[in-house]
Amino acid sequence: MQLKATYRKHTLQFLLPAGTSRGVYTTKDSWFLFLFDGEEFGIGECSILKDLSIDDSPYFQEKLAEICDQINDGTFNLNQTLGNFPAIQFGLETALLDLLNGGNRTPFPSDFTCGRKGIVSNGLIWMGDKTYMRQQIAEKLDKGFSCIKLKIGALEWPTERELIADMRHQFSASELTIRVDANGAFSPLQAQKVLSELEKLHVHSIEQPIKAGQWNEMAKLCAETPIPIALDEELIGISSKEKKNELLQTIKPQYLILKPGLLGGFQASDEWVSLAEEMKIGWWATSALEANIGLNAIAQWVFTKNVSIPQGLGTGSLFSNNIDSPLTLKGEKLFYDVSKGWDLDKIAK
Repeated sequence: MQLKATYRKHTLQFLLPAGTSRGVYTTKDSWFLFLFDGEEFGIGECSILKDLSIDDSPYFQEKLAEICDQINDGTFNLNQTLGNFPAIQFGLETALLDLLNGGNRTPFPSDFTCGRKGIVSNGLIWMGDKTYMRQQIAEKLDKGFSCIKLKIGALEWPTERELIADMRHQFSASELTIRVDANGAFSPLQAQKVLSELEKLHVHSIEQPIKAGQWNEMAKLCAETPIPIALDEELIGISSKEKKNELLQTIKPQYLILKPGLLGGFQASDEWVSLAEEMKIGWWATSALEANIGLNAIAQWVFTKNVSIPQGLGTGSLFSNNIDSPLTLKGEKLFYDVSKGWDLDKIAK
């Protein structure tokens, strides 16, 4: 088939500032890639996180335009790997899968896309002052989340520890799972102390306690840690299966956090899953703050993996100008509500 391609840029506006140890997000850019086969079309989302995505570059849109031109003149090989542009790879793969499955936004048809089953997600708590974080925690608990994930590393650790202790005082570990995400905020020495104190609070796991790239230091932490450690940023930019295997064999983490939009799409993420399962390493997936186009594809892919652990997919309500979609959070579960349609006016072709 002779495909045609085009794209549209869309700047997402956060309803409230989203704080991490890397800084505060108020906007986020996405590019929606359309693949046409006659009148039918598929859509994928190419979305980057500033200072985190390896394709966060002034040339990103230029590269996307070049790929669309090559698709349109028939010189682009759809099977090639775009190693330095994982976000474009993710968007292209999603658009093609969407098109091949009828162009109705179901790249991975399943009981999820039929509306019969949902996906349990954690409740995400952004960094901010103590009052703001407590407010977020109360809201998530009121909505029925049984797994809470806190961004940590921006406030003084004693303050963050107090917030976690407050939750644990209210709810036992059997009633509420608490995860924390440091985004590489701590030094290896600080991390040892934090890990010890998190164990006393019965915290489930910590994501990326130290900055990525310190394989030996991370391996030591993972070998000695009293609570599970999950790798997140550590996986970004690792594209070959050999390098993935080397990283996991060296560090031997307890969990992986898979963000297909940052890792180069679903085939790339499947490689991580296969290696992790061979090594008895757990994993879960999260969005990389995509709009509903990308979030939808990630959720559908995750569902096909028959996972039971809570995922990180409750991010669709963060934006004031997201794409209206069938994705619906009911309590802690994400559903695909077949009674709702897709409103693509914001990204009209």
